[in-house]
Amino acid sequence: MDQDGRGAGEDGRGERGAGERLLVVDDEPTVRELLAATLRFAGFRVTSAATGAEAVQAARARRPDLILLDVMLPDLDGFQVVRRLRELDRPPVPVLFLTARDSPADKVTGLTLGGDDYVTKPFDLEELLARIRAVLRRTGRPHAPALVVGDLEVDVEGHQVARGGVPVRLSPTEFRLLSYLASQAGRVVSKTRIIEDVWQYDFAGDTSIVDTYVSYLRRKLEASGPRLIHTVHGVGYVLREPR
Repeated sequence: MDQDGRGAGEDGRGERGAGERLLVVDDEPTVRELLAATLRFAGFRVTSAATGAEAVQAARARRPDLILLDVMLPDLDGFQVVRRLRELDRPPVPVLFLTARDSPADKVTGLTLGGDDYVTKPFDLEELLARIRAVLRRTGRPHAPALVVGDLEVDVEGHQVARGGVPVRLSPTEFRLLSYLASQAGRVVSKTRIIEDVWQYDFAGDTSIVDTYVSYLRRKLEASGPRLIHTVHGVGYVLREPR
């Protein structure tokens, strides 16, 4: 995971996730953690599970936009997981199977059950990202409206930001932070909550990264306009329309 969000690709160009919720299900910790980190870096929001039972529970509780599902799990196999989810899913959550089982019969079974794609291990991460984006496009998730606060417009899915009609170029992490603050416009959000929702790791006592990225955003957004992101001392930040 890119803890600071800078370095390679920091200008935000290229196709990235738009905050879609992905559920990664794999019983191998190394594979699960690698996938989760890669997908978060690509802009997705990720939850993970290690067993079929955990996958069913997480899918029903969080309603992901896509499930990356290993077939060979220690309790329920991936096919059984999909059968259980299809009993209640309306509409069904898209599923991309990840497995070392590459026989034609297994592929037919997975796709017949309603899987949207079938990727065999070992796989190339760039190809997997392309497959994920293709499934998300095919499944027709409605386009989310832009977030508008005063003269600021944040197109979450198009990964575009403009202020007063002038485009603003942001790094991936800057964009995630701004999108989050814009979605909470008018509400004071604590630094701890921002760490949990934007960086998606457990709070470890140091919130300085939030202050750093707010400073980056202010420089880019407020160079030619009034302040949008305000500090609430001892609490956190609030993004609101200039008064």
